[in-house]
This record gives sequence, structure tokens and C-alpha cells, in this order.
Amino acid sequence: MDNAGVVARASRSQVHRSYLFVPANRPDRYAKACATRAHAIIVDLEDAVPSHDKDSARTSLAEWLPHAPRPVLVRVNAADSEWFEGDLQICAGNNVAGLLLPKCERIDDLRRIADACADVPIHPLIETARGLWNALSVAQAPGVRSVLFGSLDFQLDVGTSDDELLYARSQLVVVSRVAGIEAPIDGVTQAIDDAELLRRHARRSRELGFGGKACIHPRQVDIVNDCFAPTADDVRWAQAVVTAFAKASGSAVLVDGRMVDRPVLLKAQAILSEGASAADR
Repeated sequence: MDNAGVVARASRSQVHRSYLFVPANRPDRYAKACATRAHAIIVDLEDAVPSHDKDSARTSLAEWLPHAPRPVLVRVNAADSEWFEGDLQICAGNNVAGLLLPKCERIDDLRRIADACADVPIHPLIETARGLWNALSVAQAPGVRSVLFGSLDFQLDVGTSDDELLYARSQLVVVSRVAGIEAPIDGVTQAIDDAELLRRHARRSRELGFGGKACIHPRQVDIVNDCFAPTADDVRWAQAVVTAFAKASGSAVLVDGRMVDRPVLLKAQAILSEGASAADR
């Protein structure tokens, strides 16, 4: 295994961990969402907005974007919808940190975004079986920074439950690695009052190799951030590995009764970098 590959797999310090959705038809919530400790804010023009509110929601967002306290992501409507082109128009060079394309299945739709919003990072949502089947070509498309797993819509499309989506989640982790983009972002947990379920979901996501998780309520943000950050035990282990290697002048060494070599050192260094990044945030 090459050293660069180990570092790329182990380090998630540059990836946002929590992505908080806010409905575009609720402009009173925009600033409140930005004031949370969410690493990224997603203003949603799609599922959260009923058809009769689409135009007014877009207008509200367009008026707010130039004055937003931080750049935000925008989930536009699907590429085959009547609102897609209008959504793109307000997002070109307008304090937008990235665009989420729902139910992404074709790279042609990503090209339409790239043409309309040059240099704006794209985050396709994989929400269907066809989208998963085409996930590698989608992830390799120009402008794609990471993919998000739309787990709720995916469950509906294939007729299964969230606990049975291991294959799909693992595929997105592998696809992202092969495409050379950031680690994928996992879907939301609907139960906003069940902290333990959220923790279980977030820890599962992190263990599978996801870089972060979407949130639908501000109270979920801190839990997700905490679950994706290295634990105190992780940091202690990493410090022990780094110290042991320094004393052994780079040779393989025993730590807690286990033989560890250079790939493990790189993983330990990545954990310490992650921990420092989490502390800064």
C-alpha cells in the first residue's frame, strides 16, 4: 500500500462533517442555520419546498445570498424539473459554495450545471439504483467535489430499509476514492429527538468511510460533529504511536502489545491532524 494512499484514506480533516439543511421557503431560518456549528449549510429549493412556493422561495434566496454571513450550498430542483434552469441562474457567482443536484443519474446534467455555474463545486445526490449504477462516472465528472447519499429516496426506489443499505454506502465510499474526490456524505436521520439513533447512524457512517452526514435540525449538528471527530482514546492511541515511532527511529514497533509499522504511523498522524482541526472548529 503506498503512503499517499494511506494518508488519503485516513485523513478527513479537510472534509466538512455536518451539513445542515434549511428550507428555502423559510428565509427566517437562514441566519439561524448559519449561526449553528454546522460545517456547511444547505439551503433546499427541492424537497423541502412545495410546488406552489418554488418561485417565492427562489426569490427569497436570491435576495439573501449576496448578504449571507457565510457561503452556503444550494440544493436545486431536479434537472428534469421546470425550476432547474431558474435555480441555476441565481447560483452563478452569488456567494454559493456549491450546488447539490438531486436524483443525479447522468453526467449530462452535471455538465449543464458546470456550464451555467462555472467554478462552483458540484455535489451530486445519489438517490436511485440507476444513480448508484452510474456513480463512478458521476463522481468523475468535472466539477464534482463529493457525492451525497440520499438514503431516504434510495430506500423508496429499491424497496428496503436504512439498515439494509450497507452495499450502497460502501459502493459510494469506494467510488469516491477511485474518482479521487472527497469522502461521501451520508444521508439524514429523520428522528430529531432520538440522539442515540443519530449517534449510531453517524458512527456507522464514519466507520464505513464517510466524511460527514447531513442534518435536518440544528440539534443534530453537535452530535454529528462529535461522532465524526476522533475520540479521546483515538487521540491517546495516535500520540502513543507517534511517540513510539520517534523513539524507534522509524522502525516497526510494539504499541499496546501490537506491532505497528509506517502505514499505522500515517494513520495516527492523520488522527492527530483531525483532532487539531476539530479543536479549531
